Amino acid sequence: MKWIRGTLSRVRRGKKVDQSLWVTCSGCNEVVYKKEVERNLKVCPKCGYHFRIGAWERINMLLDQGSVVEHDANLAPQDPLGFKDTKRYTERLAEAQRKTGMKDAVVSVEGTIGGIPVQFVAFEFGFLGGSMGSVVGEKIARAADRSLEKRQPLIIVSCSGGARMQESMLSLMQMAKTCAAVGRLSKHRVPFISILSDPTTGGVSASFALIADVVIAEPGALIGFAGPRVIEQTIGQKLPEGFQRAEYLLEHGFVDMIVERKRMKETLVQLLQLLSGGCYGAS
Repeated sequence: MKWIRGTLSRVRRGKKVDQSLWVTCSGCNEVVYKKEVERNLKVCPKCGYHFRIGAWERINMLLDQGSVVEHDANLAPQDPLGFKDTKRYTERLAEAQRKTGMKDAVVSVEGTIGGIPVQFVAFEFGFLGGSMGSVVGEKIARAADRSLEKRQPLIIVSCSGGARMQESMLSLMQMAKTCAAVGRLSKHRVPFISILSDPTTGGVSASFALIADVVIAEPGALIGFAGPRVIEQTIGQKLPEGFQRAEYLLEHGFVDMIVERKRMKETLVQLLQLLSGGCYGAS
């Protein structure tokens, strides 16, 4: 296709191209045709870099078509502290709600994956960096309660910068709240699967995200508490190559497996059948 080769040549010479048609991969720095990336589930066809995707994209990608029912969609955060930095917290919330069409940073649904009923929660990084405040913690706890009540596996896909600073201690309390909620599932032998995408950091990684029955990571995902730059500045040392990336965590036993996006649904079906004692059949 001569026009594609010609466009790529102009890009490499530093000329501008239509950003609606092309995207620069953060993994290999190559300019890639945007529709080709989308057809490949937002994964670079050249290097396999996994682009960040939204909560509803994740849901539509993994759950069976026509099976999804949303829960707690109208739960919205308040501003009990009257927090203000360069902007008021209420202004930031309003901007994020307009941008994403969501009330807060997670979507909670139930549906089926390969015919298997599940409770499913997905983070939206576009909403204040996927930060966990009181509403996020409440929606996760409610999803865990429904999972226990219906004896359905819980799956949470994390994509978060951590606890939401604008809610201070109310945000940090969600770490204990979500841990307690998913802990009840373990006590009653209801499966919990955690999927870590890029990034999963701060209070999310330090709470429910890493205490599941099975912890899955997407390739190259940044996973940890403090970021590498903060750690290096604190300890005054250079960190190992790939530190806090999914592959490093797998090597050191912090995650159970790394699964490419195109294989995620089939992997979940296999895990759900295994964890449920084979009582579910794939559709």
